[in-house]
Amino acid sequence: MREVFQQELAEVQSGLIAISKDVHSAITRATAAFTSSDVSLADEVIGDDLKIDEKTIHVDDLGVEILLMQSPVARDLRFIVATMRMTAALERMGDLAAHVAQLARMRYPDRSAPTDLHDHFQRVGELDVAQADRVMRLLETEDSDLIDEIIAADDAVDQIHKEVLQFLTKHEQAGDAPVAQIVDATLANRYFERFSDHAVSIARRMRYMQEGTLDEIEPGE
Repeated sequence: MREVFQQELAEVQSGLIAISKDVHSAITRATAAFTSSDVSLADEVIGDDLKIDEKTIHVDDLGVEILLMQSPVARDLRFIVATMRMTAALERMGDLAAHVAQLARMRYPDRSAPTDLHDHFQRVGELDVAQADRVMRLLETEDSDLIDEIIAADDAVDQIHKEVLQFLTKHEQAGDAPVAQIVDATLANRYFERFSDHAVSIARRMRYMQEGTLDEIEPGE
Protein backbone atom coordinates (compact mmCIF):
# COMPACT_ATOMS: atom_id res chain seq x y z
CA MET A 1 0.00 0.00 0.00
CA ARG A 2 2.83 2.37 0.90
CA GLU A 3 4.55 1.61 -2.41
CA VAL A 4 1.40 2.56 -4.33
CA PHE A 5 1.18 5.78 -2.32
CA GLN A 6 4.77 6.71 -3.16
CA GLN A 7 4.11 6.01 -6.83
CA GLU A 8 1.12 8.33 -6.74
CA LEU A 9 3.18 11.08 -5.11
CA ALA A 10 5.88 10.62 -7.76
CA GLU A 11 3.25 10.92 -10.49
CA VAL A 12 2.04 14.20 -9.01
CA GLN A 13 5.60 15.55 -8.86
CA SER A 14 6.40 14.50 -12.44
CA GLY A 15 3.18 16.12 -13.61
CA LEU A 16 4.10 19.34 -11.85
CA ILE A 17 7.55 19.33 -13.44
CA ALA A 18 6.05 18.73 -16.89
CA ILE A 19 3.78 21.76 -16.49
CA SER A 20 6.74 23.91 -15.42
CA LYS A 21 8.61 22.92 -18.58
CA ASP A 22 5.63 23.92 -20.70
CA VAL A 23 5.44 27.26 -18.89
CA HIS A 24 9.15 27.85 -19.48
CA SER A 25 8.66 27.20 -23.18
CA ALA A 26 5.59 29.43 -23.28
CA ILE A 27 7.21 32.51 -21.75
CA THR A 28 10.34 32.04 -23.89
CA ARG A 29 8.27 32.03 -27.08
CA ALA A 30 5.87 34.72 -25.89
CA THR A 31 8.77 37.09 -25.19
CA ALA A 32 10.20 36.48 -28.66
CA ALA A 33 6.77 36.94 -30.24
CA PHE A 34 6.17 40.20 -28.41
CA THR A 35 9.58 41.79 -28.99
CA SER A 36 9.90 40.75 -32.64
CA SER A 37 6.22 40.73 -33.73
CA ASP A 38 6.47 37.03 -34.63
CA VAL A 39 2.88 36.00 -35.26
CA SER A 40 3.67 32.31 -35.79
CA LEU A 41 5.28 32.07 -32.35
CA ALA A 42 2.37 33.98 -30.86
CA ASP A 43 -0.09 31.49 -32.34
CA GLU A 44 1.93 28.58 -30.94
CA VAL A 45 1.83 29.98 -27.41
CA ILE A 46 -1.87 30.75 -27.58
CA GLY A 47 -2.66 27.28 -28.92
CA ASP A 48 -0.47 25.48 -26.38
CA ASP A 49 -2.06 27.19 -23.38
CA LEU A 50 -4.91 24.69 -23.43
CA LYS A 51 -2.39 21.86 -22.95
CA ILE A 52 -1.12 23.55 -19.79
CA ASP A 53 -4.68 23.89 -18.52
CA GLU A 54 -5.39 20.21 -19.19
CA LYS A 55 -2.22 19.06 -17.43
CA THR A 56 -3.07 21.28 -14.47
CA ILE A 57 -6.50 19.70 -14.13
CA HIS A 58 -4.95 16.22 -14.31
CA VAL A 59 -2.42 16.93 -11.54
CA ASP A 60 -5.08 18.54 -9.36
CA ASP A 61 -7.35 15.52 -9.83
CA LEU A 62 -4.50 13.24 -8.76
CA GLY A 63 -3.95 15.37 -5.67
CA VAL A 64 -7.62 15.24 -4.71
CA GLU A 65 -7.68 11.47 -5.19
CA ILE A 66 -4.65 11.06 -2.92
CA LEU A 67 -6.24 13.24 -0.24
CA LEU A 68 -9.43 11.19 -0.34
CA MET A 69 -7.93 7.72 -0.63
CA GLN A 70 -4.61 7.93 1.22
CA SER A 71 -5.22 10.53 3.97
CA PRO A 72 -1.61 11.80 3.88
CA VAL A 73 -0.08 13.43 6.96
CA ALA A 74 2.89 15.66 7.84
CA ARG A 75 5.20 16.35 4.88
CA ASP A 76 3.16 14.26 2.45
CA LEU A 77 0.07 16.31 3.28
CA ARG A 78 2.02 19.54 2.86
CA PHE A 79 3.31 18.25 -0.47
CA ILE A 80 -0.20 17.69 -1.82
CA VAL A 81 -1.54 20.99 -0.48
CA ALA A 82 1.48 22.91 -1.82
CA THR A 83 1.29 21.13 -5.17
CA MET A 84 -2.31 22.13 -5.72
CA ARG A 85 -1.42 25.77 -5.09
CA MET A 86 1.66 25.47 -7.31
CA THR A 87 -0.36 24.09 -10.20
CA ALA A 88 -2.69 27.08 -9.89
CA ALA A 89 0.32 29.43 -10.06
CA LEU A 90 1.81 27.59 -13.03
CA GLU A 91 -1.52 27.63 -14.84
CA ARG A 92 -1.72 31.38 -14.30
CA MET A 93 1.86 31.81 -15.55
CA GLY A 94 0.85 29.98 -18.72
CA ASP A 95 -2.16 32.28 -19.08
CA LEU A 96 0.06 35.34 -18.69
CA ALA A 97 2.45 34.09 -21.36
CA ALA A 98 -0.56 33.55 -23.64
CA HIS A 99 -1.79 37.08 -22.89
CA VAL A 100 1.59 38.49 -23.96
CA ALA A 101 1.40 36.44 -27.15
CA GLN A 102 -2.14 37.66 -27.80
CA LEU A 103 -0.93 41.26 -27.70
CA ALA A 104 1.67 40.44 -30.35
CA ARG A 105 -0.96 38.64 -32.42
CA MET A 106 -3.52 41.42 -32.15
CA ARG A 107 -1.22 44.21 -33.38
CA TYR A 108 0.64 42.25 -36.05
CA PRO A 109 2.45 43.41 -38.17
CA ASP A 110 2.84 46.49 -35.97
CA ARG A 111 4.64 46.38 -32.64
CA SER A 112 2.59 46.34 -29.46
CA ALA A 113 4.84 48.75 -27.58
CA PRO A 114 6.76 51.96 -28.35
CA THR A 115 10.18 51.34 -29.89
CA ASP A 116 11.86 53.10 -26.95
CA LEU A 117 10.60 50.32 -24.66
CA HIS A 118 11.92 47.44 -26.75
CA ASP A 119 15.00 46.90 -24.59
CA HIS A 120 12.93 47.06 -21.40
CA PHE A 121 10.56 44.35 -22.59
CA GLN A 122 13.41 42.26 -23.94
CA ARG A 123 15.11 42.43 -20.56
CA VAL A 124 12.02 41.73 -18.45
CA GLY A 125 11.16 38.83 -20.75
CA GLU A 126 14.62 37.39 -20.21
CA LEU A 127 14.21 37.80 -16.45
CA ASP A 128 10.89 35.95 -16.59
CA VAL A 129 12.44 33.16 -18.64
CA ALA A 130 15.16 32.87 -15.99
CA GLN A 131 12.50 32.75 -13.27
CA ALA A 132 10.68 29.97 -15.13
CA ASP A 133 13.95 28.07 -15.42
CA ARG A 134 14.56 28.41 -11.67
CA VAL A 135 11.03 27.20 -10.93
CA MET A 136 11.57 24.20 -13.18
CA ARG A 137 14.83 23.31 -11.43
CA LEU A 138 13.28 23.92 -8.00
CA LEU A 139 10.48 21.46 -8.69
CA GLU A 140 12.99 18.91 -9.98
CA THR A 141 15.55 19.21 -7.17
CA GLU A 142 13.74 20.94 -4.26
CA ASP A 143 16.98 22.91 -3.76
CA SER A 144 16.28 25.47 -1.04
CA ASP A 145 18.89 27.84 -2.49
CA LEU A 146 16.66 28.25 -5.54
CA ILE A 147 13.84 29.46 -3.30
CA ASP A 148 15.96 32.41 -2.19
CA GLU A 149 17.16 33.04 -5.75
CA ILE A 150 13.61 33.23 -7.11
CA ILE A 151 12.47 35.61 -4.38
CA ALA A 152 15.53 37.86 -4.79
CA ALA A 153 15.29 37.92 -8.60
CA ASP A 154 11.79 39.38 -8.45
CA ASP A 155 13.23 42.77 -7.44
CA ALA A 156 14.77 43.30 -10.88
CA VAL A 157 11.42 42.56 -12.54
CA ASP A 158 9.67 45.01 -10.23
CA GLN A 159 12.24 47.69 -11.08
CA ILE A 160 11.65 47.35 -14.83
CA HIS A 161 7.90 47.37 -14.21
CA LYS A 162 8.31 50.69 -12.41
CA GLU A 163 10.50 52.17 -15.16
CA VAL A 164 8.04 51.19 -17.89
CA LEU A 165 5.15 52.70 -15.94
CA GLN A 166 7.04 55.96 -15.56
CA PHE A 167 7.80 56.02 -19.30
CA LEU A 168 4.20 55.30 -20.25
CA THR A 169 2.79 57.87 -17.84
CA LYS A 170 5.11 60.53 -19.24
CA HIS A 171 4.20 59.84 -22.87
CA GLU A 172 0.50 59.45 -22.15
CA GLN A 173 0.48 62.89 -20.57
CA ALA A 174 2.48 64.34 -23.47
CA GLY A 175 0.20 62.67 -26.01
CA ASP A 176 3.15 61.76 -28.25
CA ALA A 177 2.55 58.00 -28.49
CA PRO A 178 -0.36 56.08 -30.05
CA VAL A 179 -3.03 55.25 -27.48
CA ALA A 180 -3.14 51.61 -28.62
CA GLN A 181 0.57 51.21 -27.94
CA ILE A 182 0.26 52.81 -24.52
CA VAL A 183 -2.57 50.44 -23.61
CA ASP A 184 -0.81 47.33 -24.95
CA ALA A 185 2.48 48.21 -23.29
CA THR A 186 0.71 48.82 -19.98
CA LEU A 187 -0.93 45.41 -20.18
CA ALA A 188 2.28 43.64 -21.21
CA ASN A 189 4.16 45.35 -18.40
CA ARG A 190 1.64 43.99 -15.92
CA TYR A 191 1.69 40.50 -17.41
CA PHE A 192 5.48 40.20 -17.21
CA GLU A 193 5.49 41.52 -13.64
CA ARG A 194 2.77 39.14 -12.47
CA PHE A 195 4.53 36.18 -14.10
CA SER A 196 7.49 36.67 -11.77
CA ASP A 197 5.16 37.18 -8.80
CA HIS A 198 3.69 33.73 -9.37
CA ALA A 199 7.20 32.26 -9.53
CA VAL A 200 7.79 33.76 -6.08
CA SER A 201 4.53 32.22 -4.88
CA ILE A 202 5.74 28.79 -6.01
CA ALA A 203 9.05 29.30 -4.22
CA ARG A 204 7.26 30.15 -0.99
CA ARG A 205 4.97 27.16 -1.35
CA MET A 206 8.05 24.97 -1.69
CA ARG A 207 9.39 26.45 1.54
CA TYR A 208 6.08 25.63 3.20
CA MET A 209 6.34 22.06 1.94
CA GLN A 210 9.87 21.70 3.28
CA GLU A 211 9.59 23.56 6.58
CA GLY A 212 5.89 23.83 7.37
CA THR A 213 6.08 27.64 7.44
CA LEU A 214 4.11 29.91 5.13
CA ASP A 215 4.99 33.59 5.16
CA GLU A 216 4.48 36.67 3.02
CA ILE A 217 1.99 35.07 0.64
CA GLU A 218 0.13 37.84 -1.15
CA PRO A 219 -3.65 37.68 -1.57
CA GLY A 220 -4.51 35.63 -4.63
CA GLU A 221 -1.21 33.74 -4.69
